[in-house]
Amino acid sequence: MMRISETVKHLIIINVIMFIGTLTVGQGVLFYDWFAMHFPQNLAFQPWQIVTHMFMHGGAMHLLFNMFALWMFGTPVEQVLGSKRFLFIYFSAGLGAVALQVGYYYFDFYSAYKGISSLNMEGELLKKIISIDASDGQFIKGDILSKQMIPFLNEYYFNANSIDSTAFKSLFEMNVIARNTMVGASGCIMGILVAFGMMNPNAELMMIFLPIPIKAKYFIPGIIILDLISGITGQSFFSPSNTAYMAHVGGALTGFIIMWYWKKTQFNKNRWD
Repeated sequence: MMRISETVKHLIIINVIMFIGTLTVGQGVLFYDWFAMHFPQNLAFQPWQIVTHMFMHGGAMHLLFNMFALWMFGTPVEQVLGSKRFLFIYFSAGLGAVALQVGYYYFDFYSAYKGISSLNMEGELLKKIISIDASDGQFIKGDILSKQMIPFLNEYYFNANSIDSTAFKSLFEMNVIARNTMVGASGCIMGILVAFGMMNPNAELMMIFLPIPIKAKYFIPGIIILDLISGITGQSFFSPSNTAYMAHVGGALTGFIIMWYWKKTQFNKNRWD
């Protein structure tokens, strides 16, 4: 069995501790709200979530699969690059994942905003409305949103009658987008996976449910393409439907750019091969 490298070991320990915190602090809600990545327009957003969400997970299986991938791909990458460069790729990929996924959310958010732009609604009022928890189980319901937004409209002396069905539909769509949260090390790991593939293009990899060995130079781009298709179409292939697919793509793209630069740079101190 491959011996785990030191940095990978410490990252796994931190992820496990954070998962325990999610289970034990605030009945599984408070800790999550503090450290999961919220949409920046949501009132629950805090700047530190840009980093802390990388150590949060939505369940035991989510944690298990990510930590297994971190051990399997992270250890050989760290052994070649060293701990400093490994961490640079790891966190850079995590930031790249956030940037692309949040940017994708913003595109949908401002597309929906066009439907209420004529209302001239104050920014703080809008933030309060889109931050309302209108969920009933796994579903977000318009009647709950409609009822809970009334006190905010009254607080800001906003005429509720000016919100027609088209405007309400836009508010509902913006609420759905703004209630999205991101957790997990997947974006970081996608950057590490790309680094592994670029260093070991002929290594044979396979999925648990598809036990066919495929070379890394085909396997990894294939996974990224499927994530990109899933992010655009909403069609899930292997991951749960609530997966932040664009985060995977952003992490992978960041990892590729860094590794490409380190390989191609004229400065020997930056080369990894």
